Amino acid sequence: MATNPSIITRDTDKIADVTGNLYESVSVISKRARQISSKMKEELNNKLAEFASGVDNLEEVFENREQIEISKFYERMPKAGSISIDEFIEGKTYHAYRDTTEE
Repeated sequence: MATNPSIITRDTDKIADVTGNLYESVSVISKRARQISSKMKEELNNKLAEFASGVDNLEEVFENREQIEISKFYERMPKAGSISIDEFIEGKTYHAYRDTTEE
């Protein structure tokens, strides 16, 4: 039975230890996941743009093997949330608090 990397039980205490608060940790992780997701989406769109055709006719859709392989590669990649959680736990994520004091 193969394990799905999207379904991993995470130790919430380990996640909360980094910031001292689970909700702050989840906030940092979610912001990093959005960054990773937008970067991956931009890369995919740039690679698929090479295969774009000027034909908008629905009847003339051509299958391109390279385009399908690129799409499948990105589908098999780990999800942005999983990557951001791993980065956060390993200490690879930088986070700082805004200065909220008023002078």
